[in-house]
Amino acid sequence: QVQLVESGGGLVQAGDSLRLSCAASGRTISTYAMAWFRQAPGKEREFLAAISYGGARTYYADSVKGRFTISRDNAKNTGYLQMNSLNPEDTAVYYCAAQPYLGAIVGRTQVADYDYWGQGTQVTVSS
Repeated sequence: QVQLVESGGGLVQAGDSLRLSCAASGRTISTYAMAWFRQAPGKEREFLAAISYGGARTYYADSVKGRFTISRDNAKNTGYLQMNSLNPEDTAVYYCAAQPYLGAIVGRTQVADYDYWGQGTQVTVSS
């Protein structure tokens, strides 16, 4: 079993940047695809980005393409989400997720595609 812990959230102003981290423990994350989701109050959990287990392939939701960048450092057993040009609509709880031996990440946008989840980190963007 792998445990995931997100960090890096906080209160920022519109236009600011933020980098979220997802630290994995329990086993190496190098064979797991990783993804980021977010959930705003009263809304469903929304897919943002995914990265293959080796880091060579990434996939983004249209809503964040060009603003958010997903990456990973398998040596540190950690994944990241760099978020730029934040706006109040980005306010949500952000979750990282992982799935072992997930080959294709394109289209893997559903909560059910990932078995392992962190507890989430709050991001609040003020106008």
